[in-house]
Amino acid sequence: MAARRLRGVSGLATGLSTLAVLLAVIGAPQALAGVFDDEEARKQIKDLSIKTNERLDTLSKAQFELVNQIQALREENARLNGQVESLNYELDSAKKRQQDFYIDLDGRLRKIESPVAAGTEARPGDEGKPVADPGKRAASDPVAESREYEAALNLFKANKIKDAAGAFEAFAKAHPDSTLTPNAQYWLGNAHYALRDCKKSIEAHRVVVSKWPQHPKAPDALINIATCQQEQGDAKGVKATLETVLGKYPDSPAAATAKQRLKK
Repeated sequence: MAARRLRGVSGLATGLSTLAVLLAVIGAPQALAGVFDDEEARKQIKDLSIKTNERLDTLSKAQFELVNQIQALREENARLNGQVESLNYELDSAKKRQQDFYIDLDGRLRKIESPVAAGTEARPGDEGKPVADPGKRAASDPVAESREYEAALNLFKANKIKDAAGAFEAFAKAHPDSTLTPNAQYWLGNAHYALRDCKKSIEAHRVVVSKWPQHPKAPDALINIATCQQEQGDAKGVKATLETVLGKYPDSPAAATAKQRLKK
């Protein structure tokens, strides 16, 4: 009896062992499959992480380069703005120096051309001569004309070009026979040029050349006419005008300017 029970227990243990082995065998592939799936997932995640990092690095480099390019453009823009401001300042300074030079030259010429005020005063022995009409004397008073001319010139010097043009034109009309009228007509042409009206500038300067061909301003007026013609694109007119300067005023400073411009 005891032997039977012992054999029964031994058989049951053997069966349980066999069952455990079978279960282990059956579950092993599933466990291996689970382990394989985890490793594959980890590998894919790792690969994805590497690719993502590479893309981020590329984007970061591109952003950095873009920032550098923007900064370089800003610096270049600032440099160009500085150059433009510097050139504008130099141009304005050159214009002012040119105006001052012409005004100074004009003053020196007027000292030579204008009659001396003392010469208009009564001289000994003039008592017996007829007295000029007061109205005519006022109209040709050199002192009054000089003040009027100076006022127009000061407007030009103060860069009130439009007002200066009106003042010079009014002077020329009011005093057609004044020794200062050629100068006023010349500066009227310069004022029109400063106002960017080359047509009126040429007309004013041509009056100087036609009415006062021997005046010191005549050759300079021709040079100014050539400048306006050049801005108008009139190459033939420029050449003809400069050749006129050389032909009529070969010994003038304007002739040297004409020679240089004809060589270009």
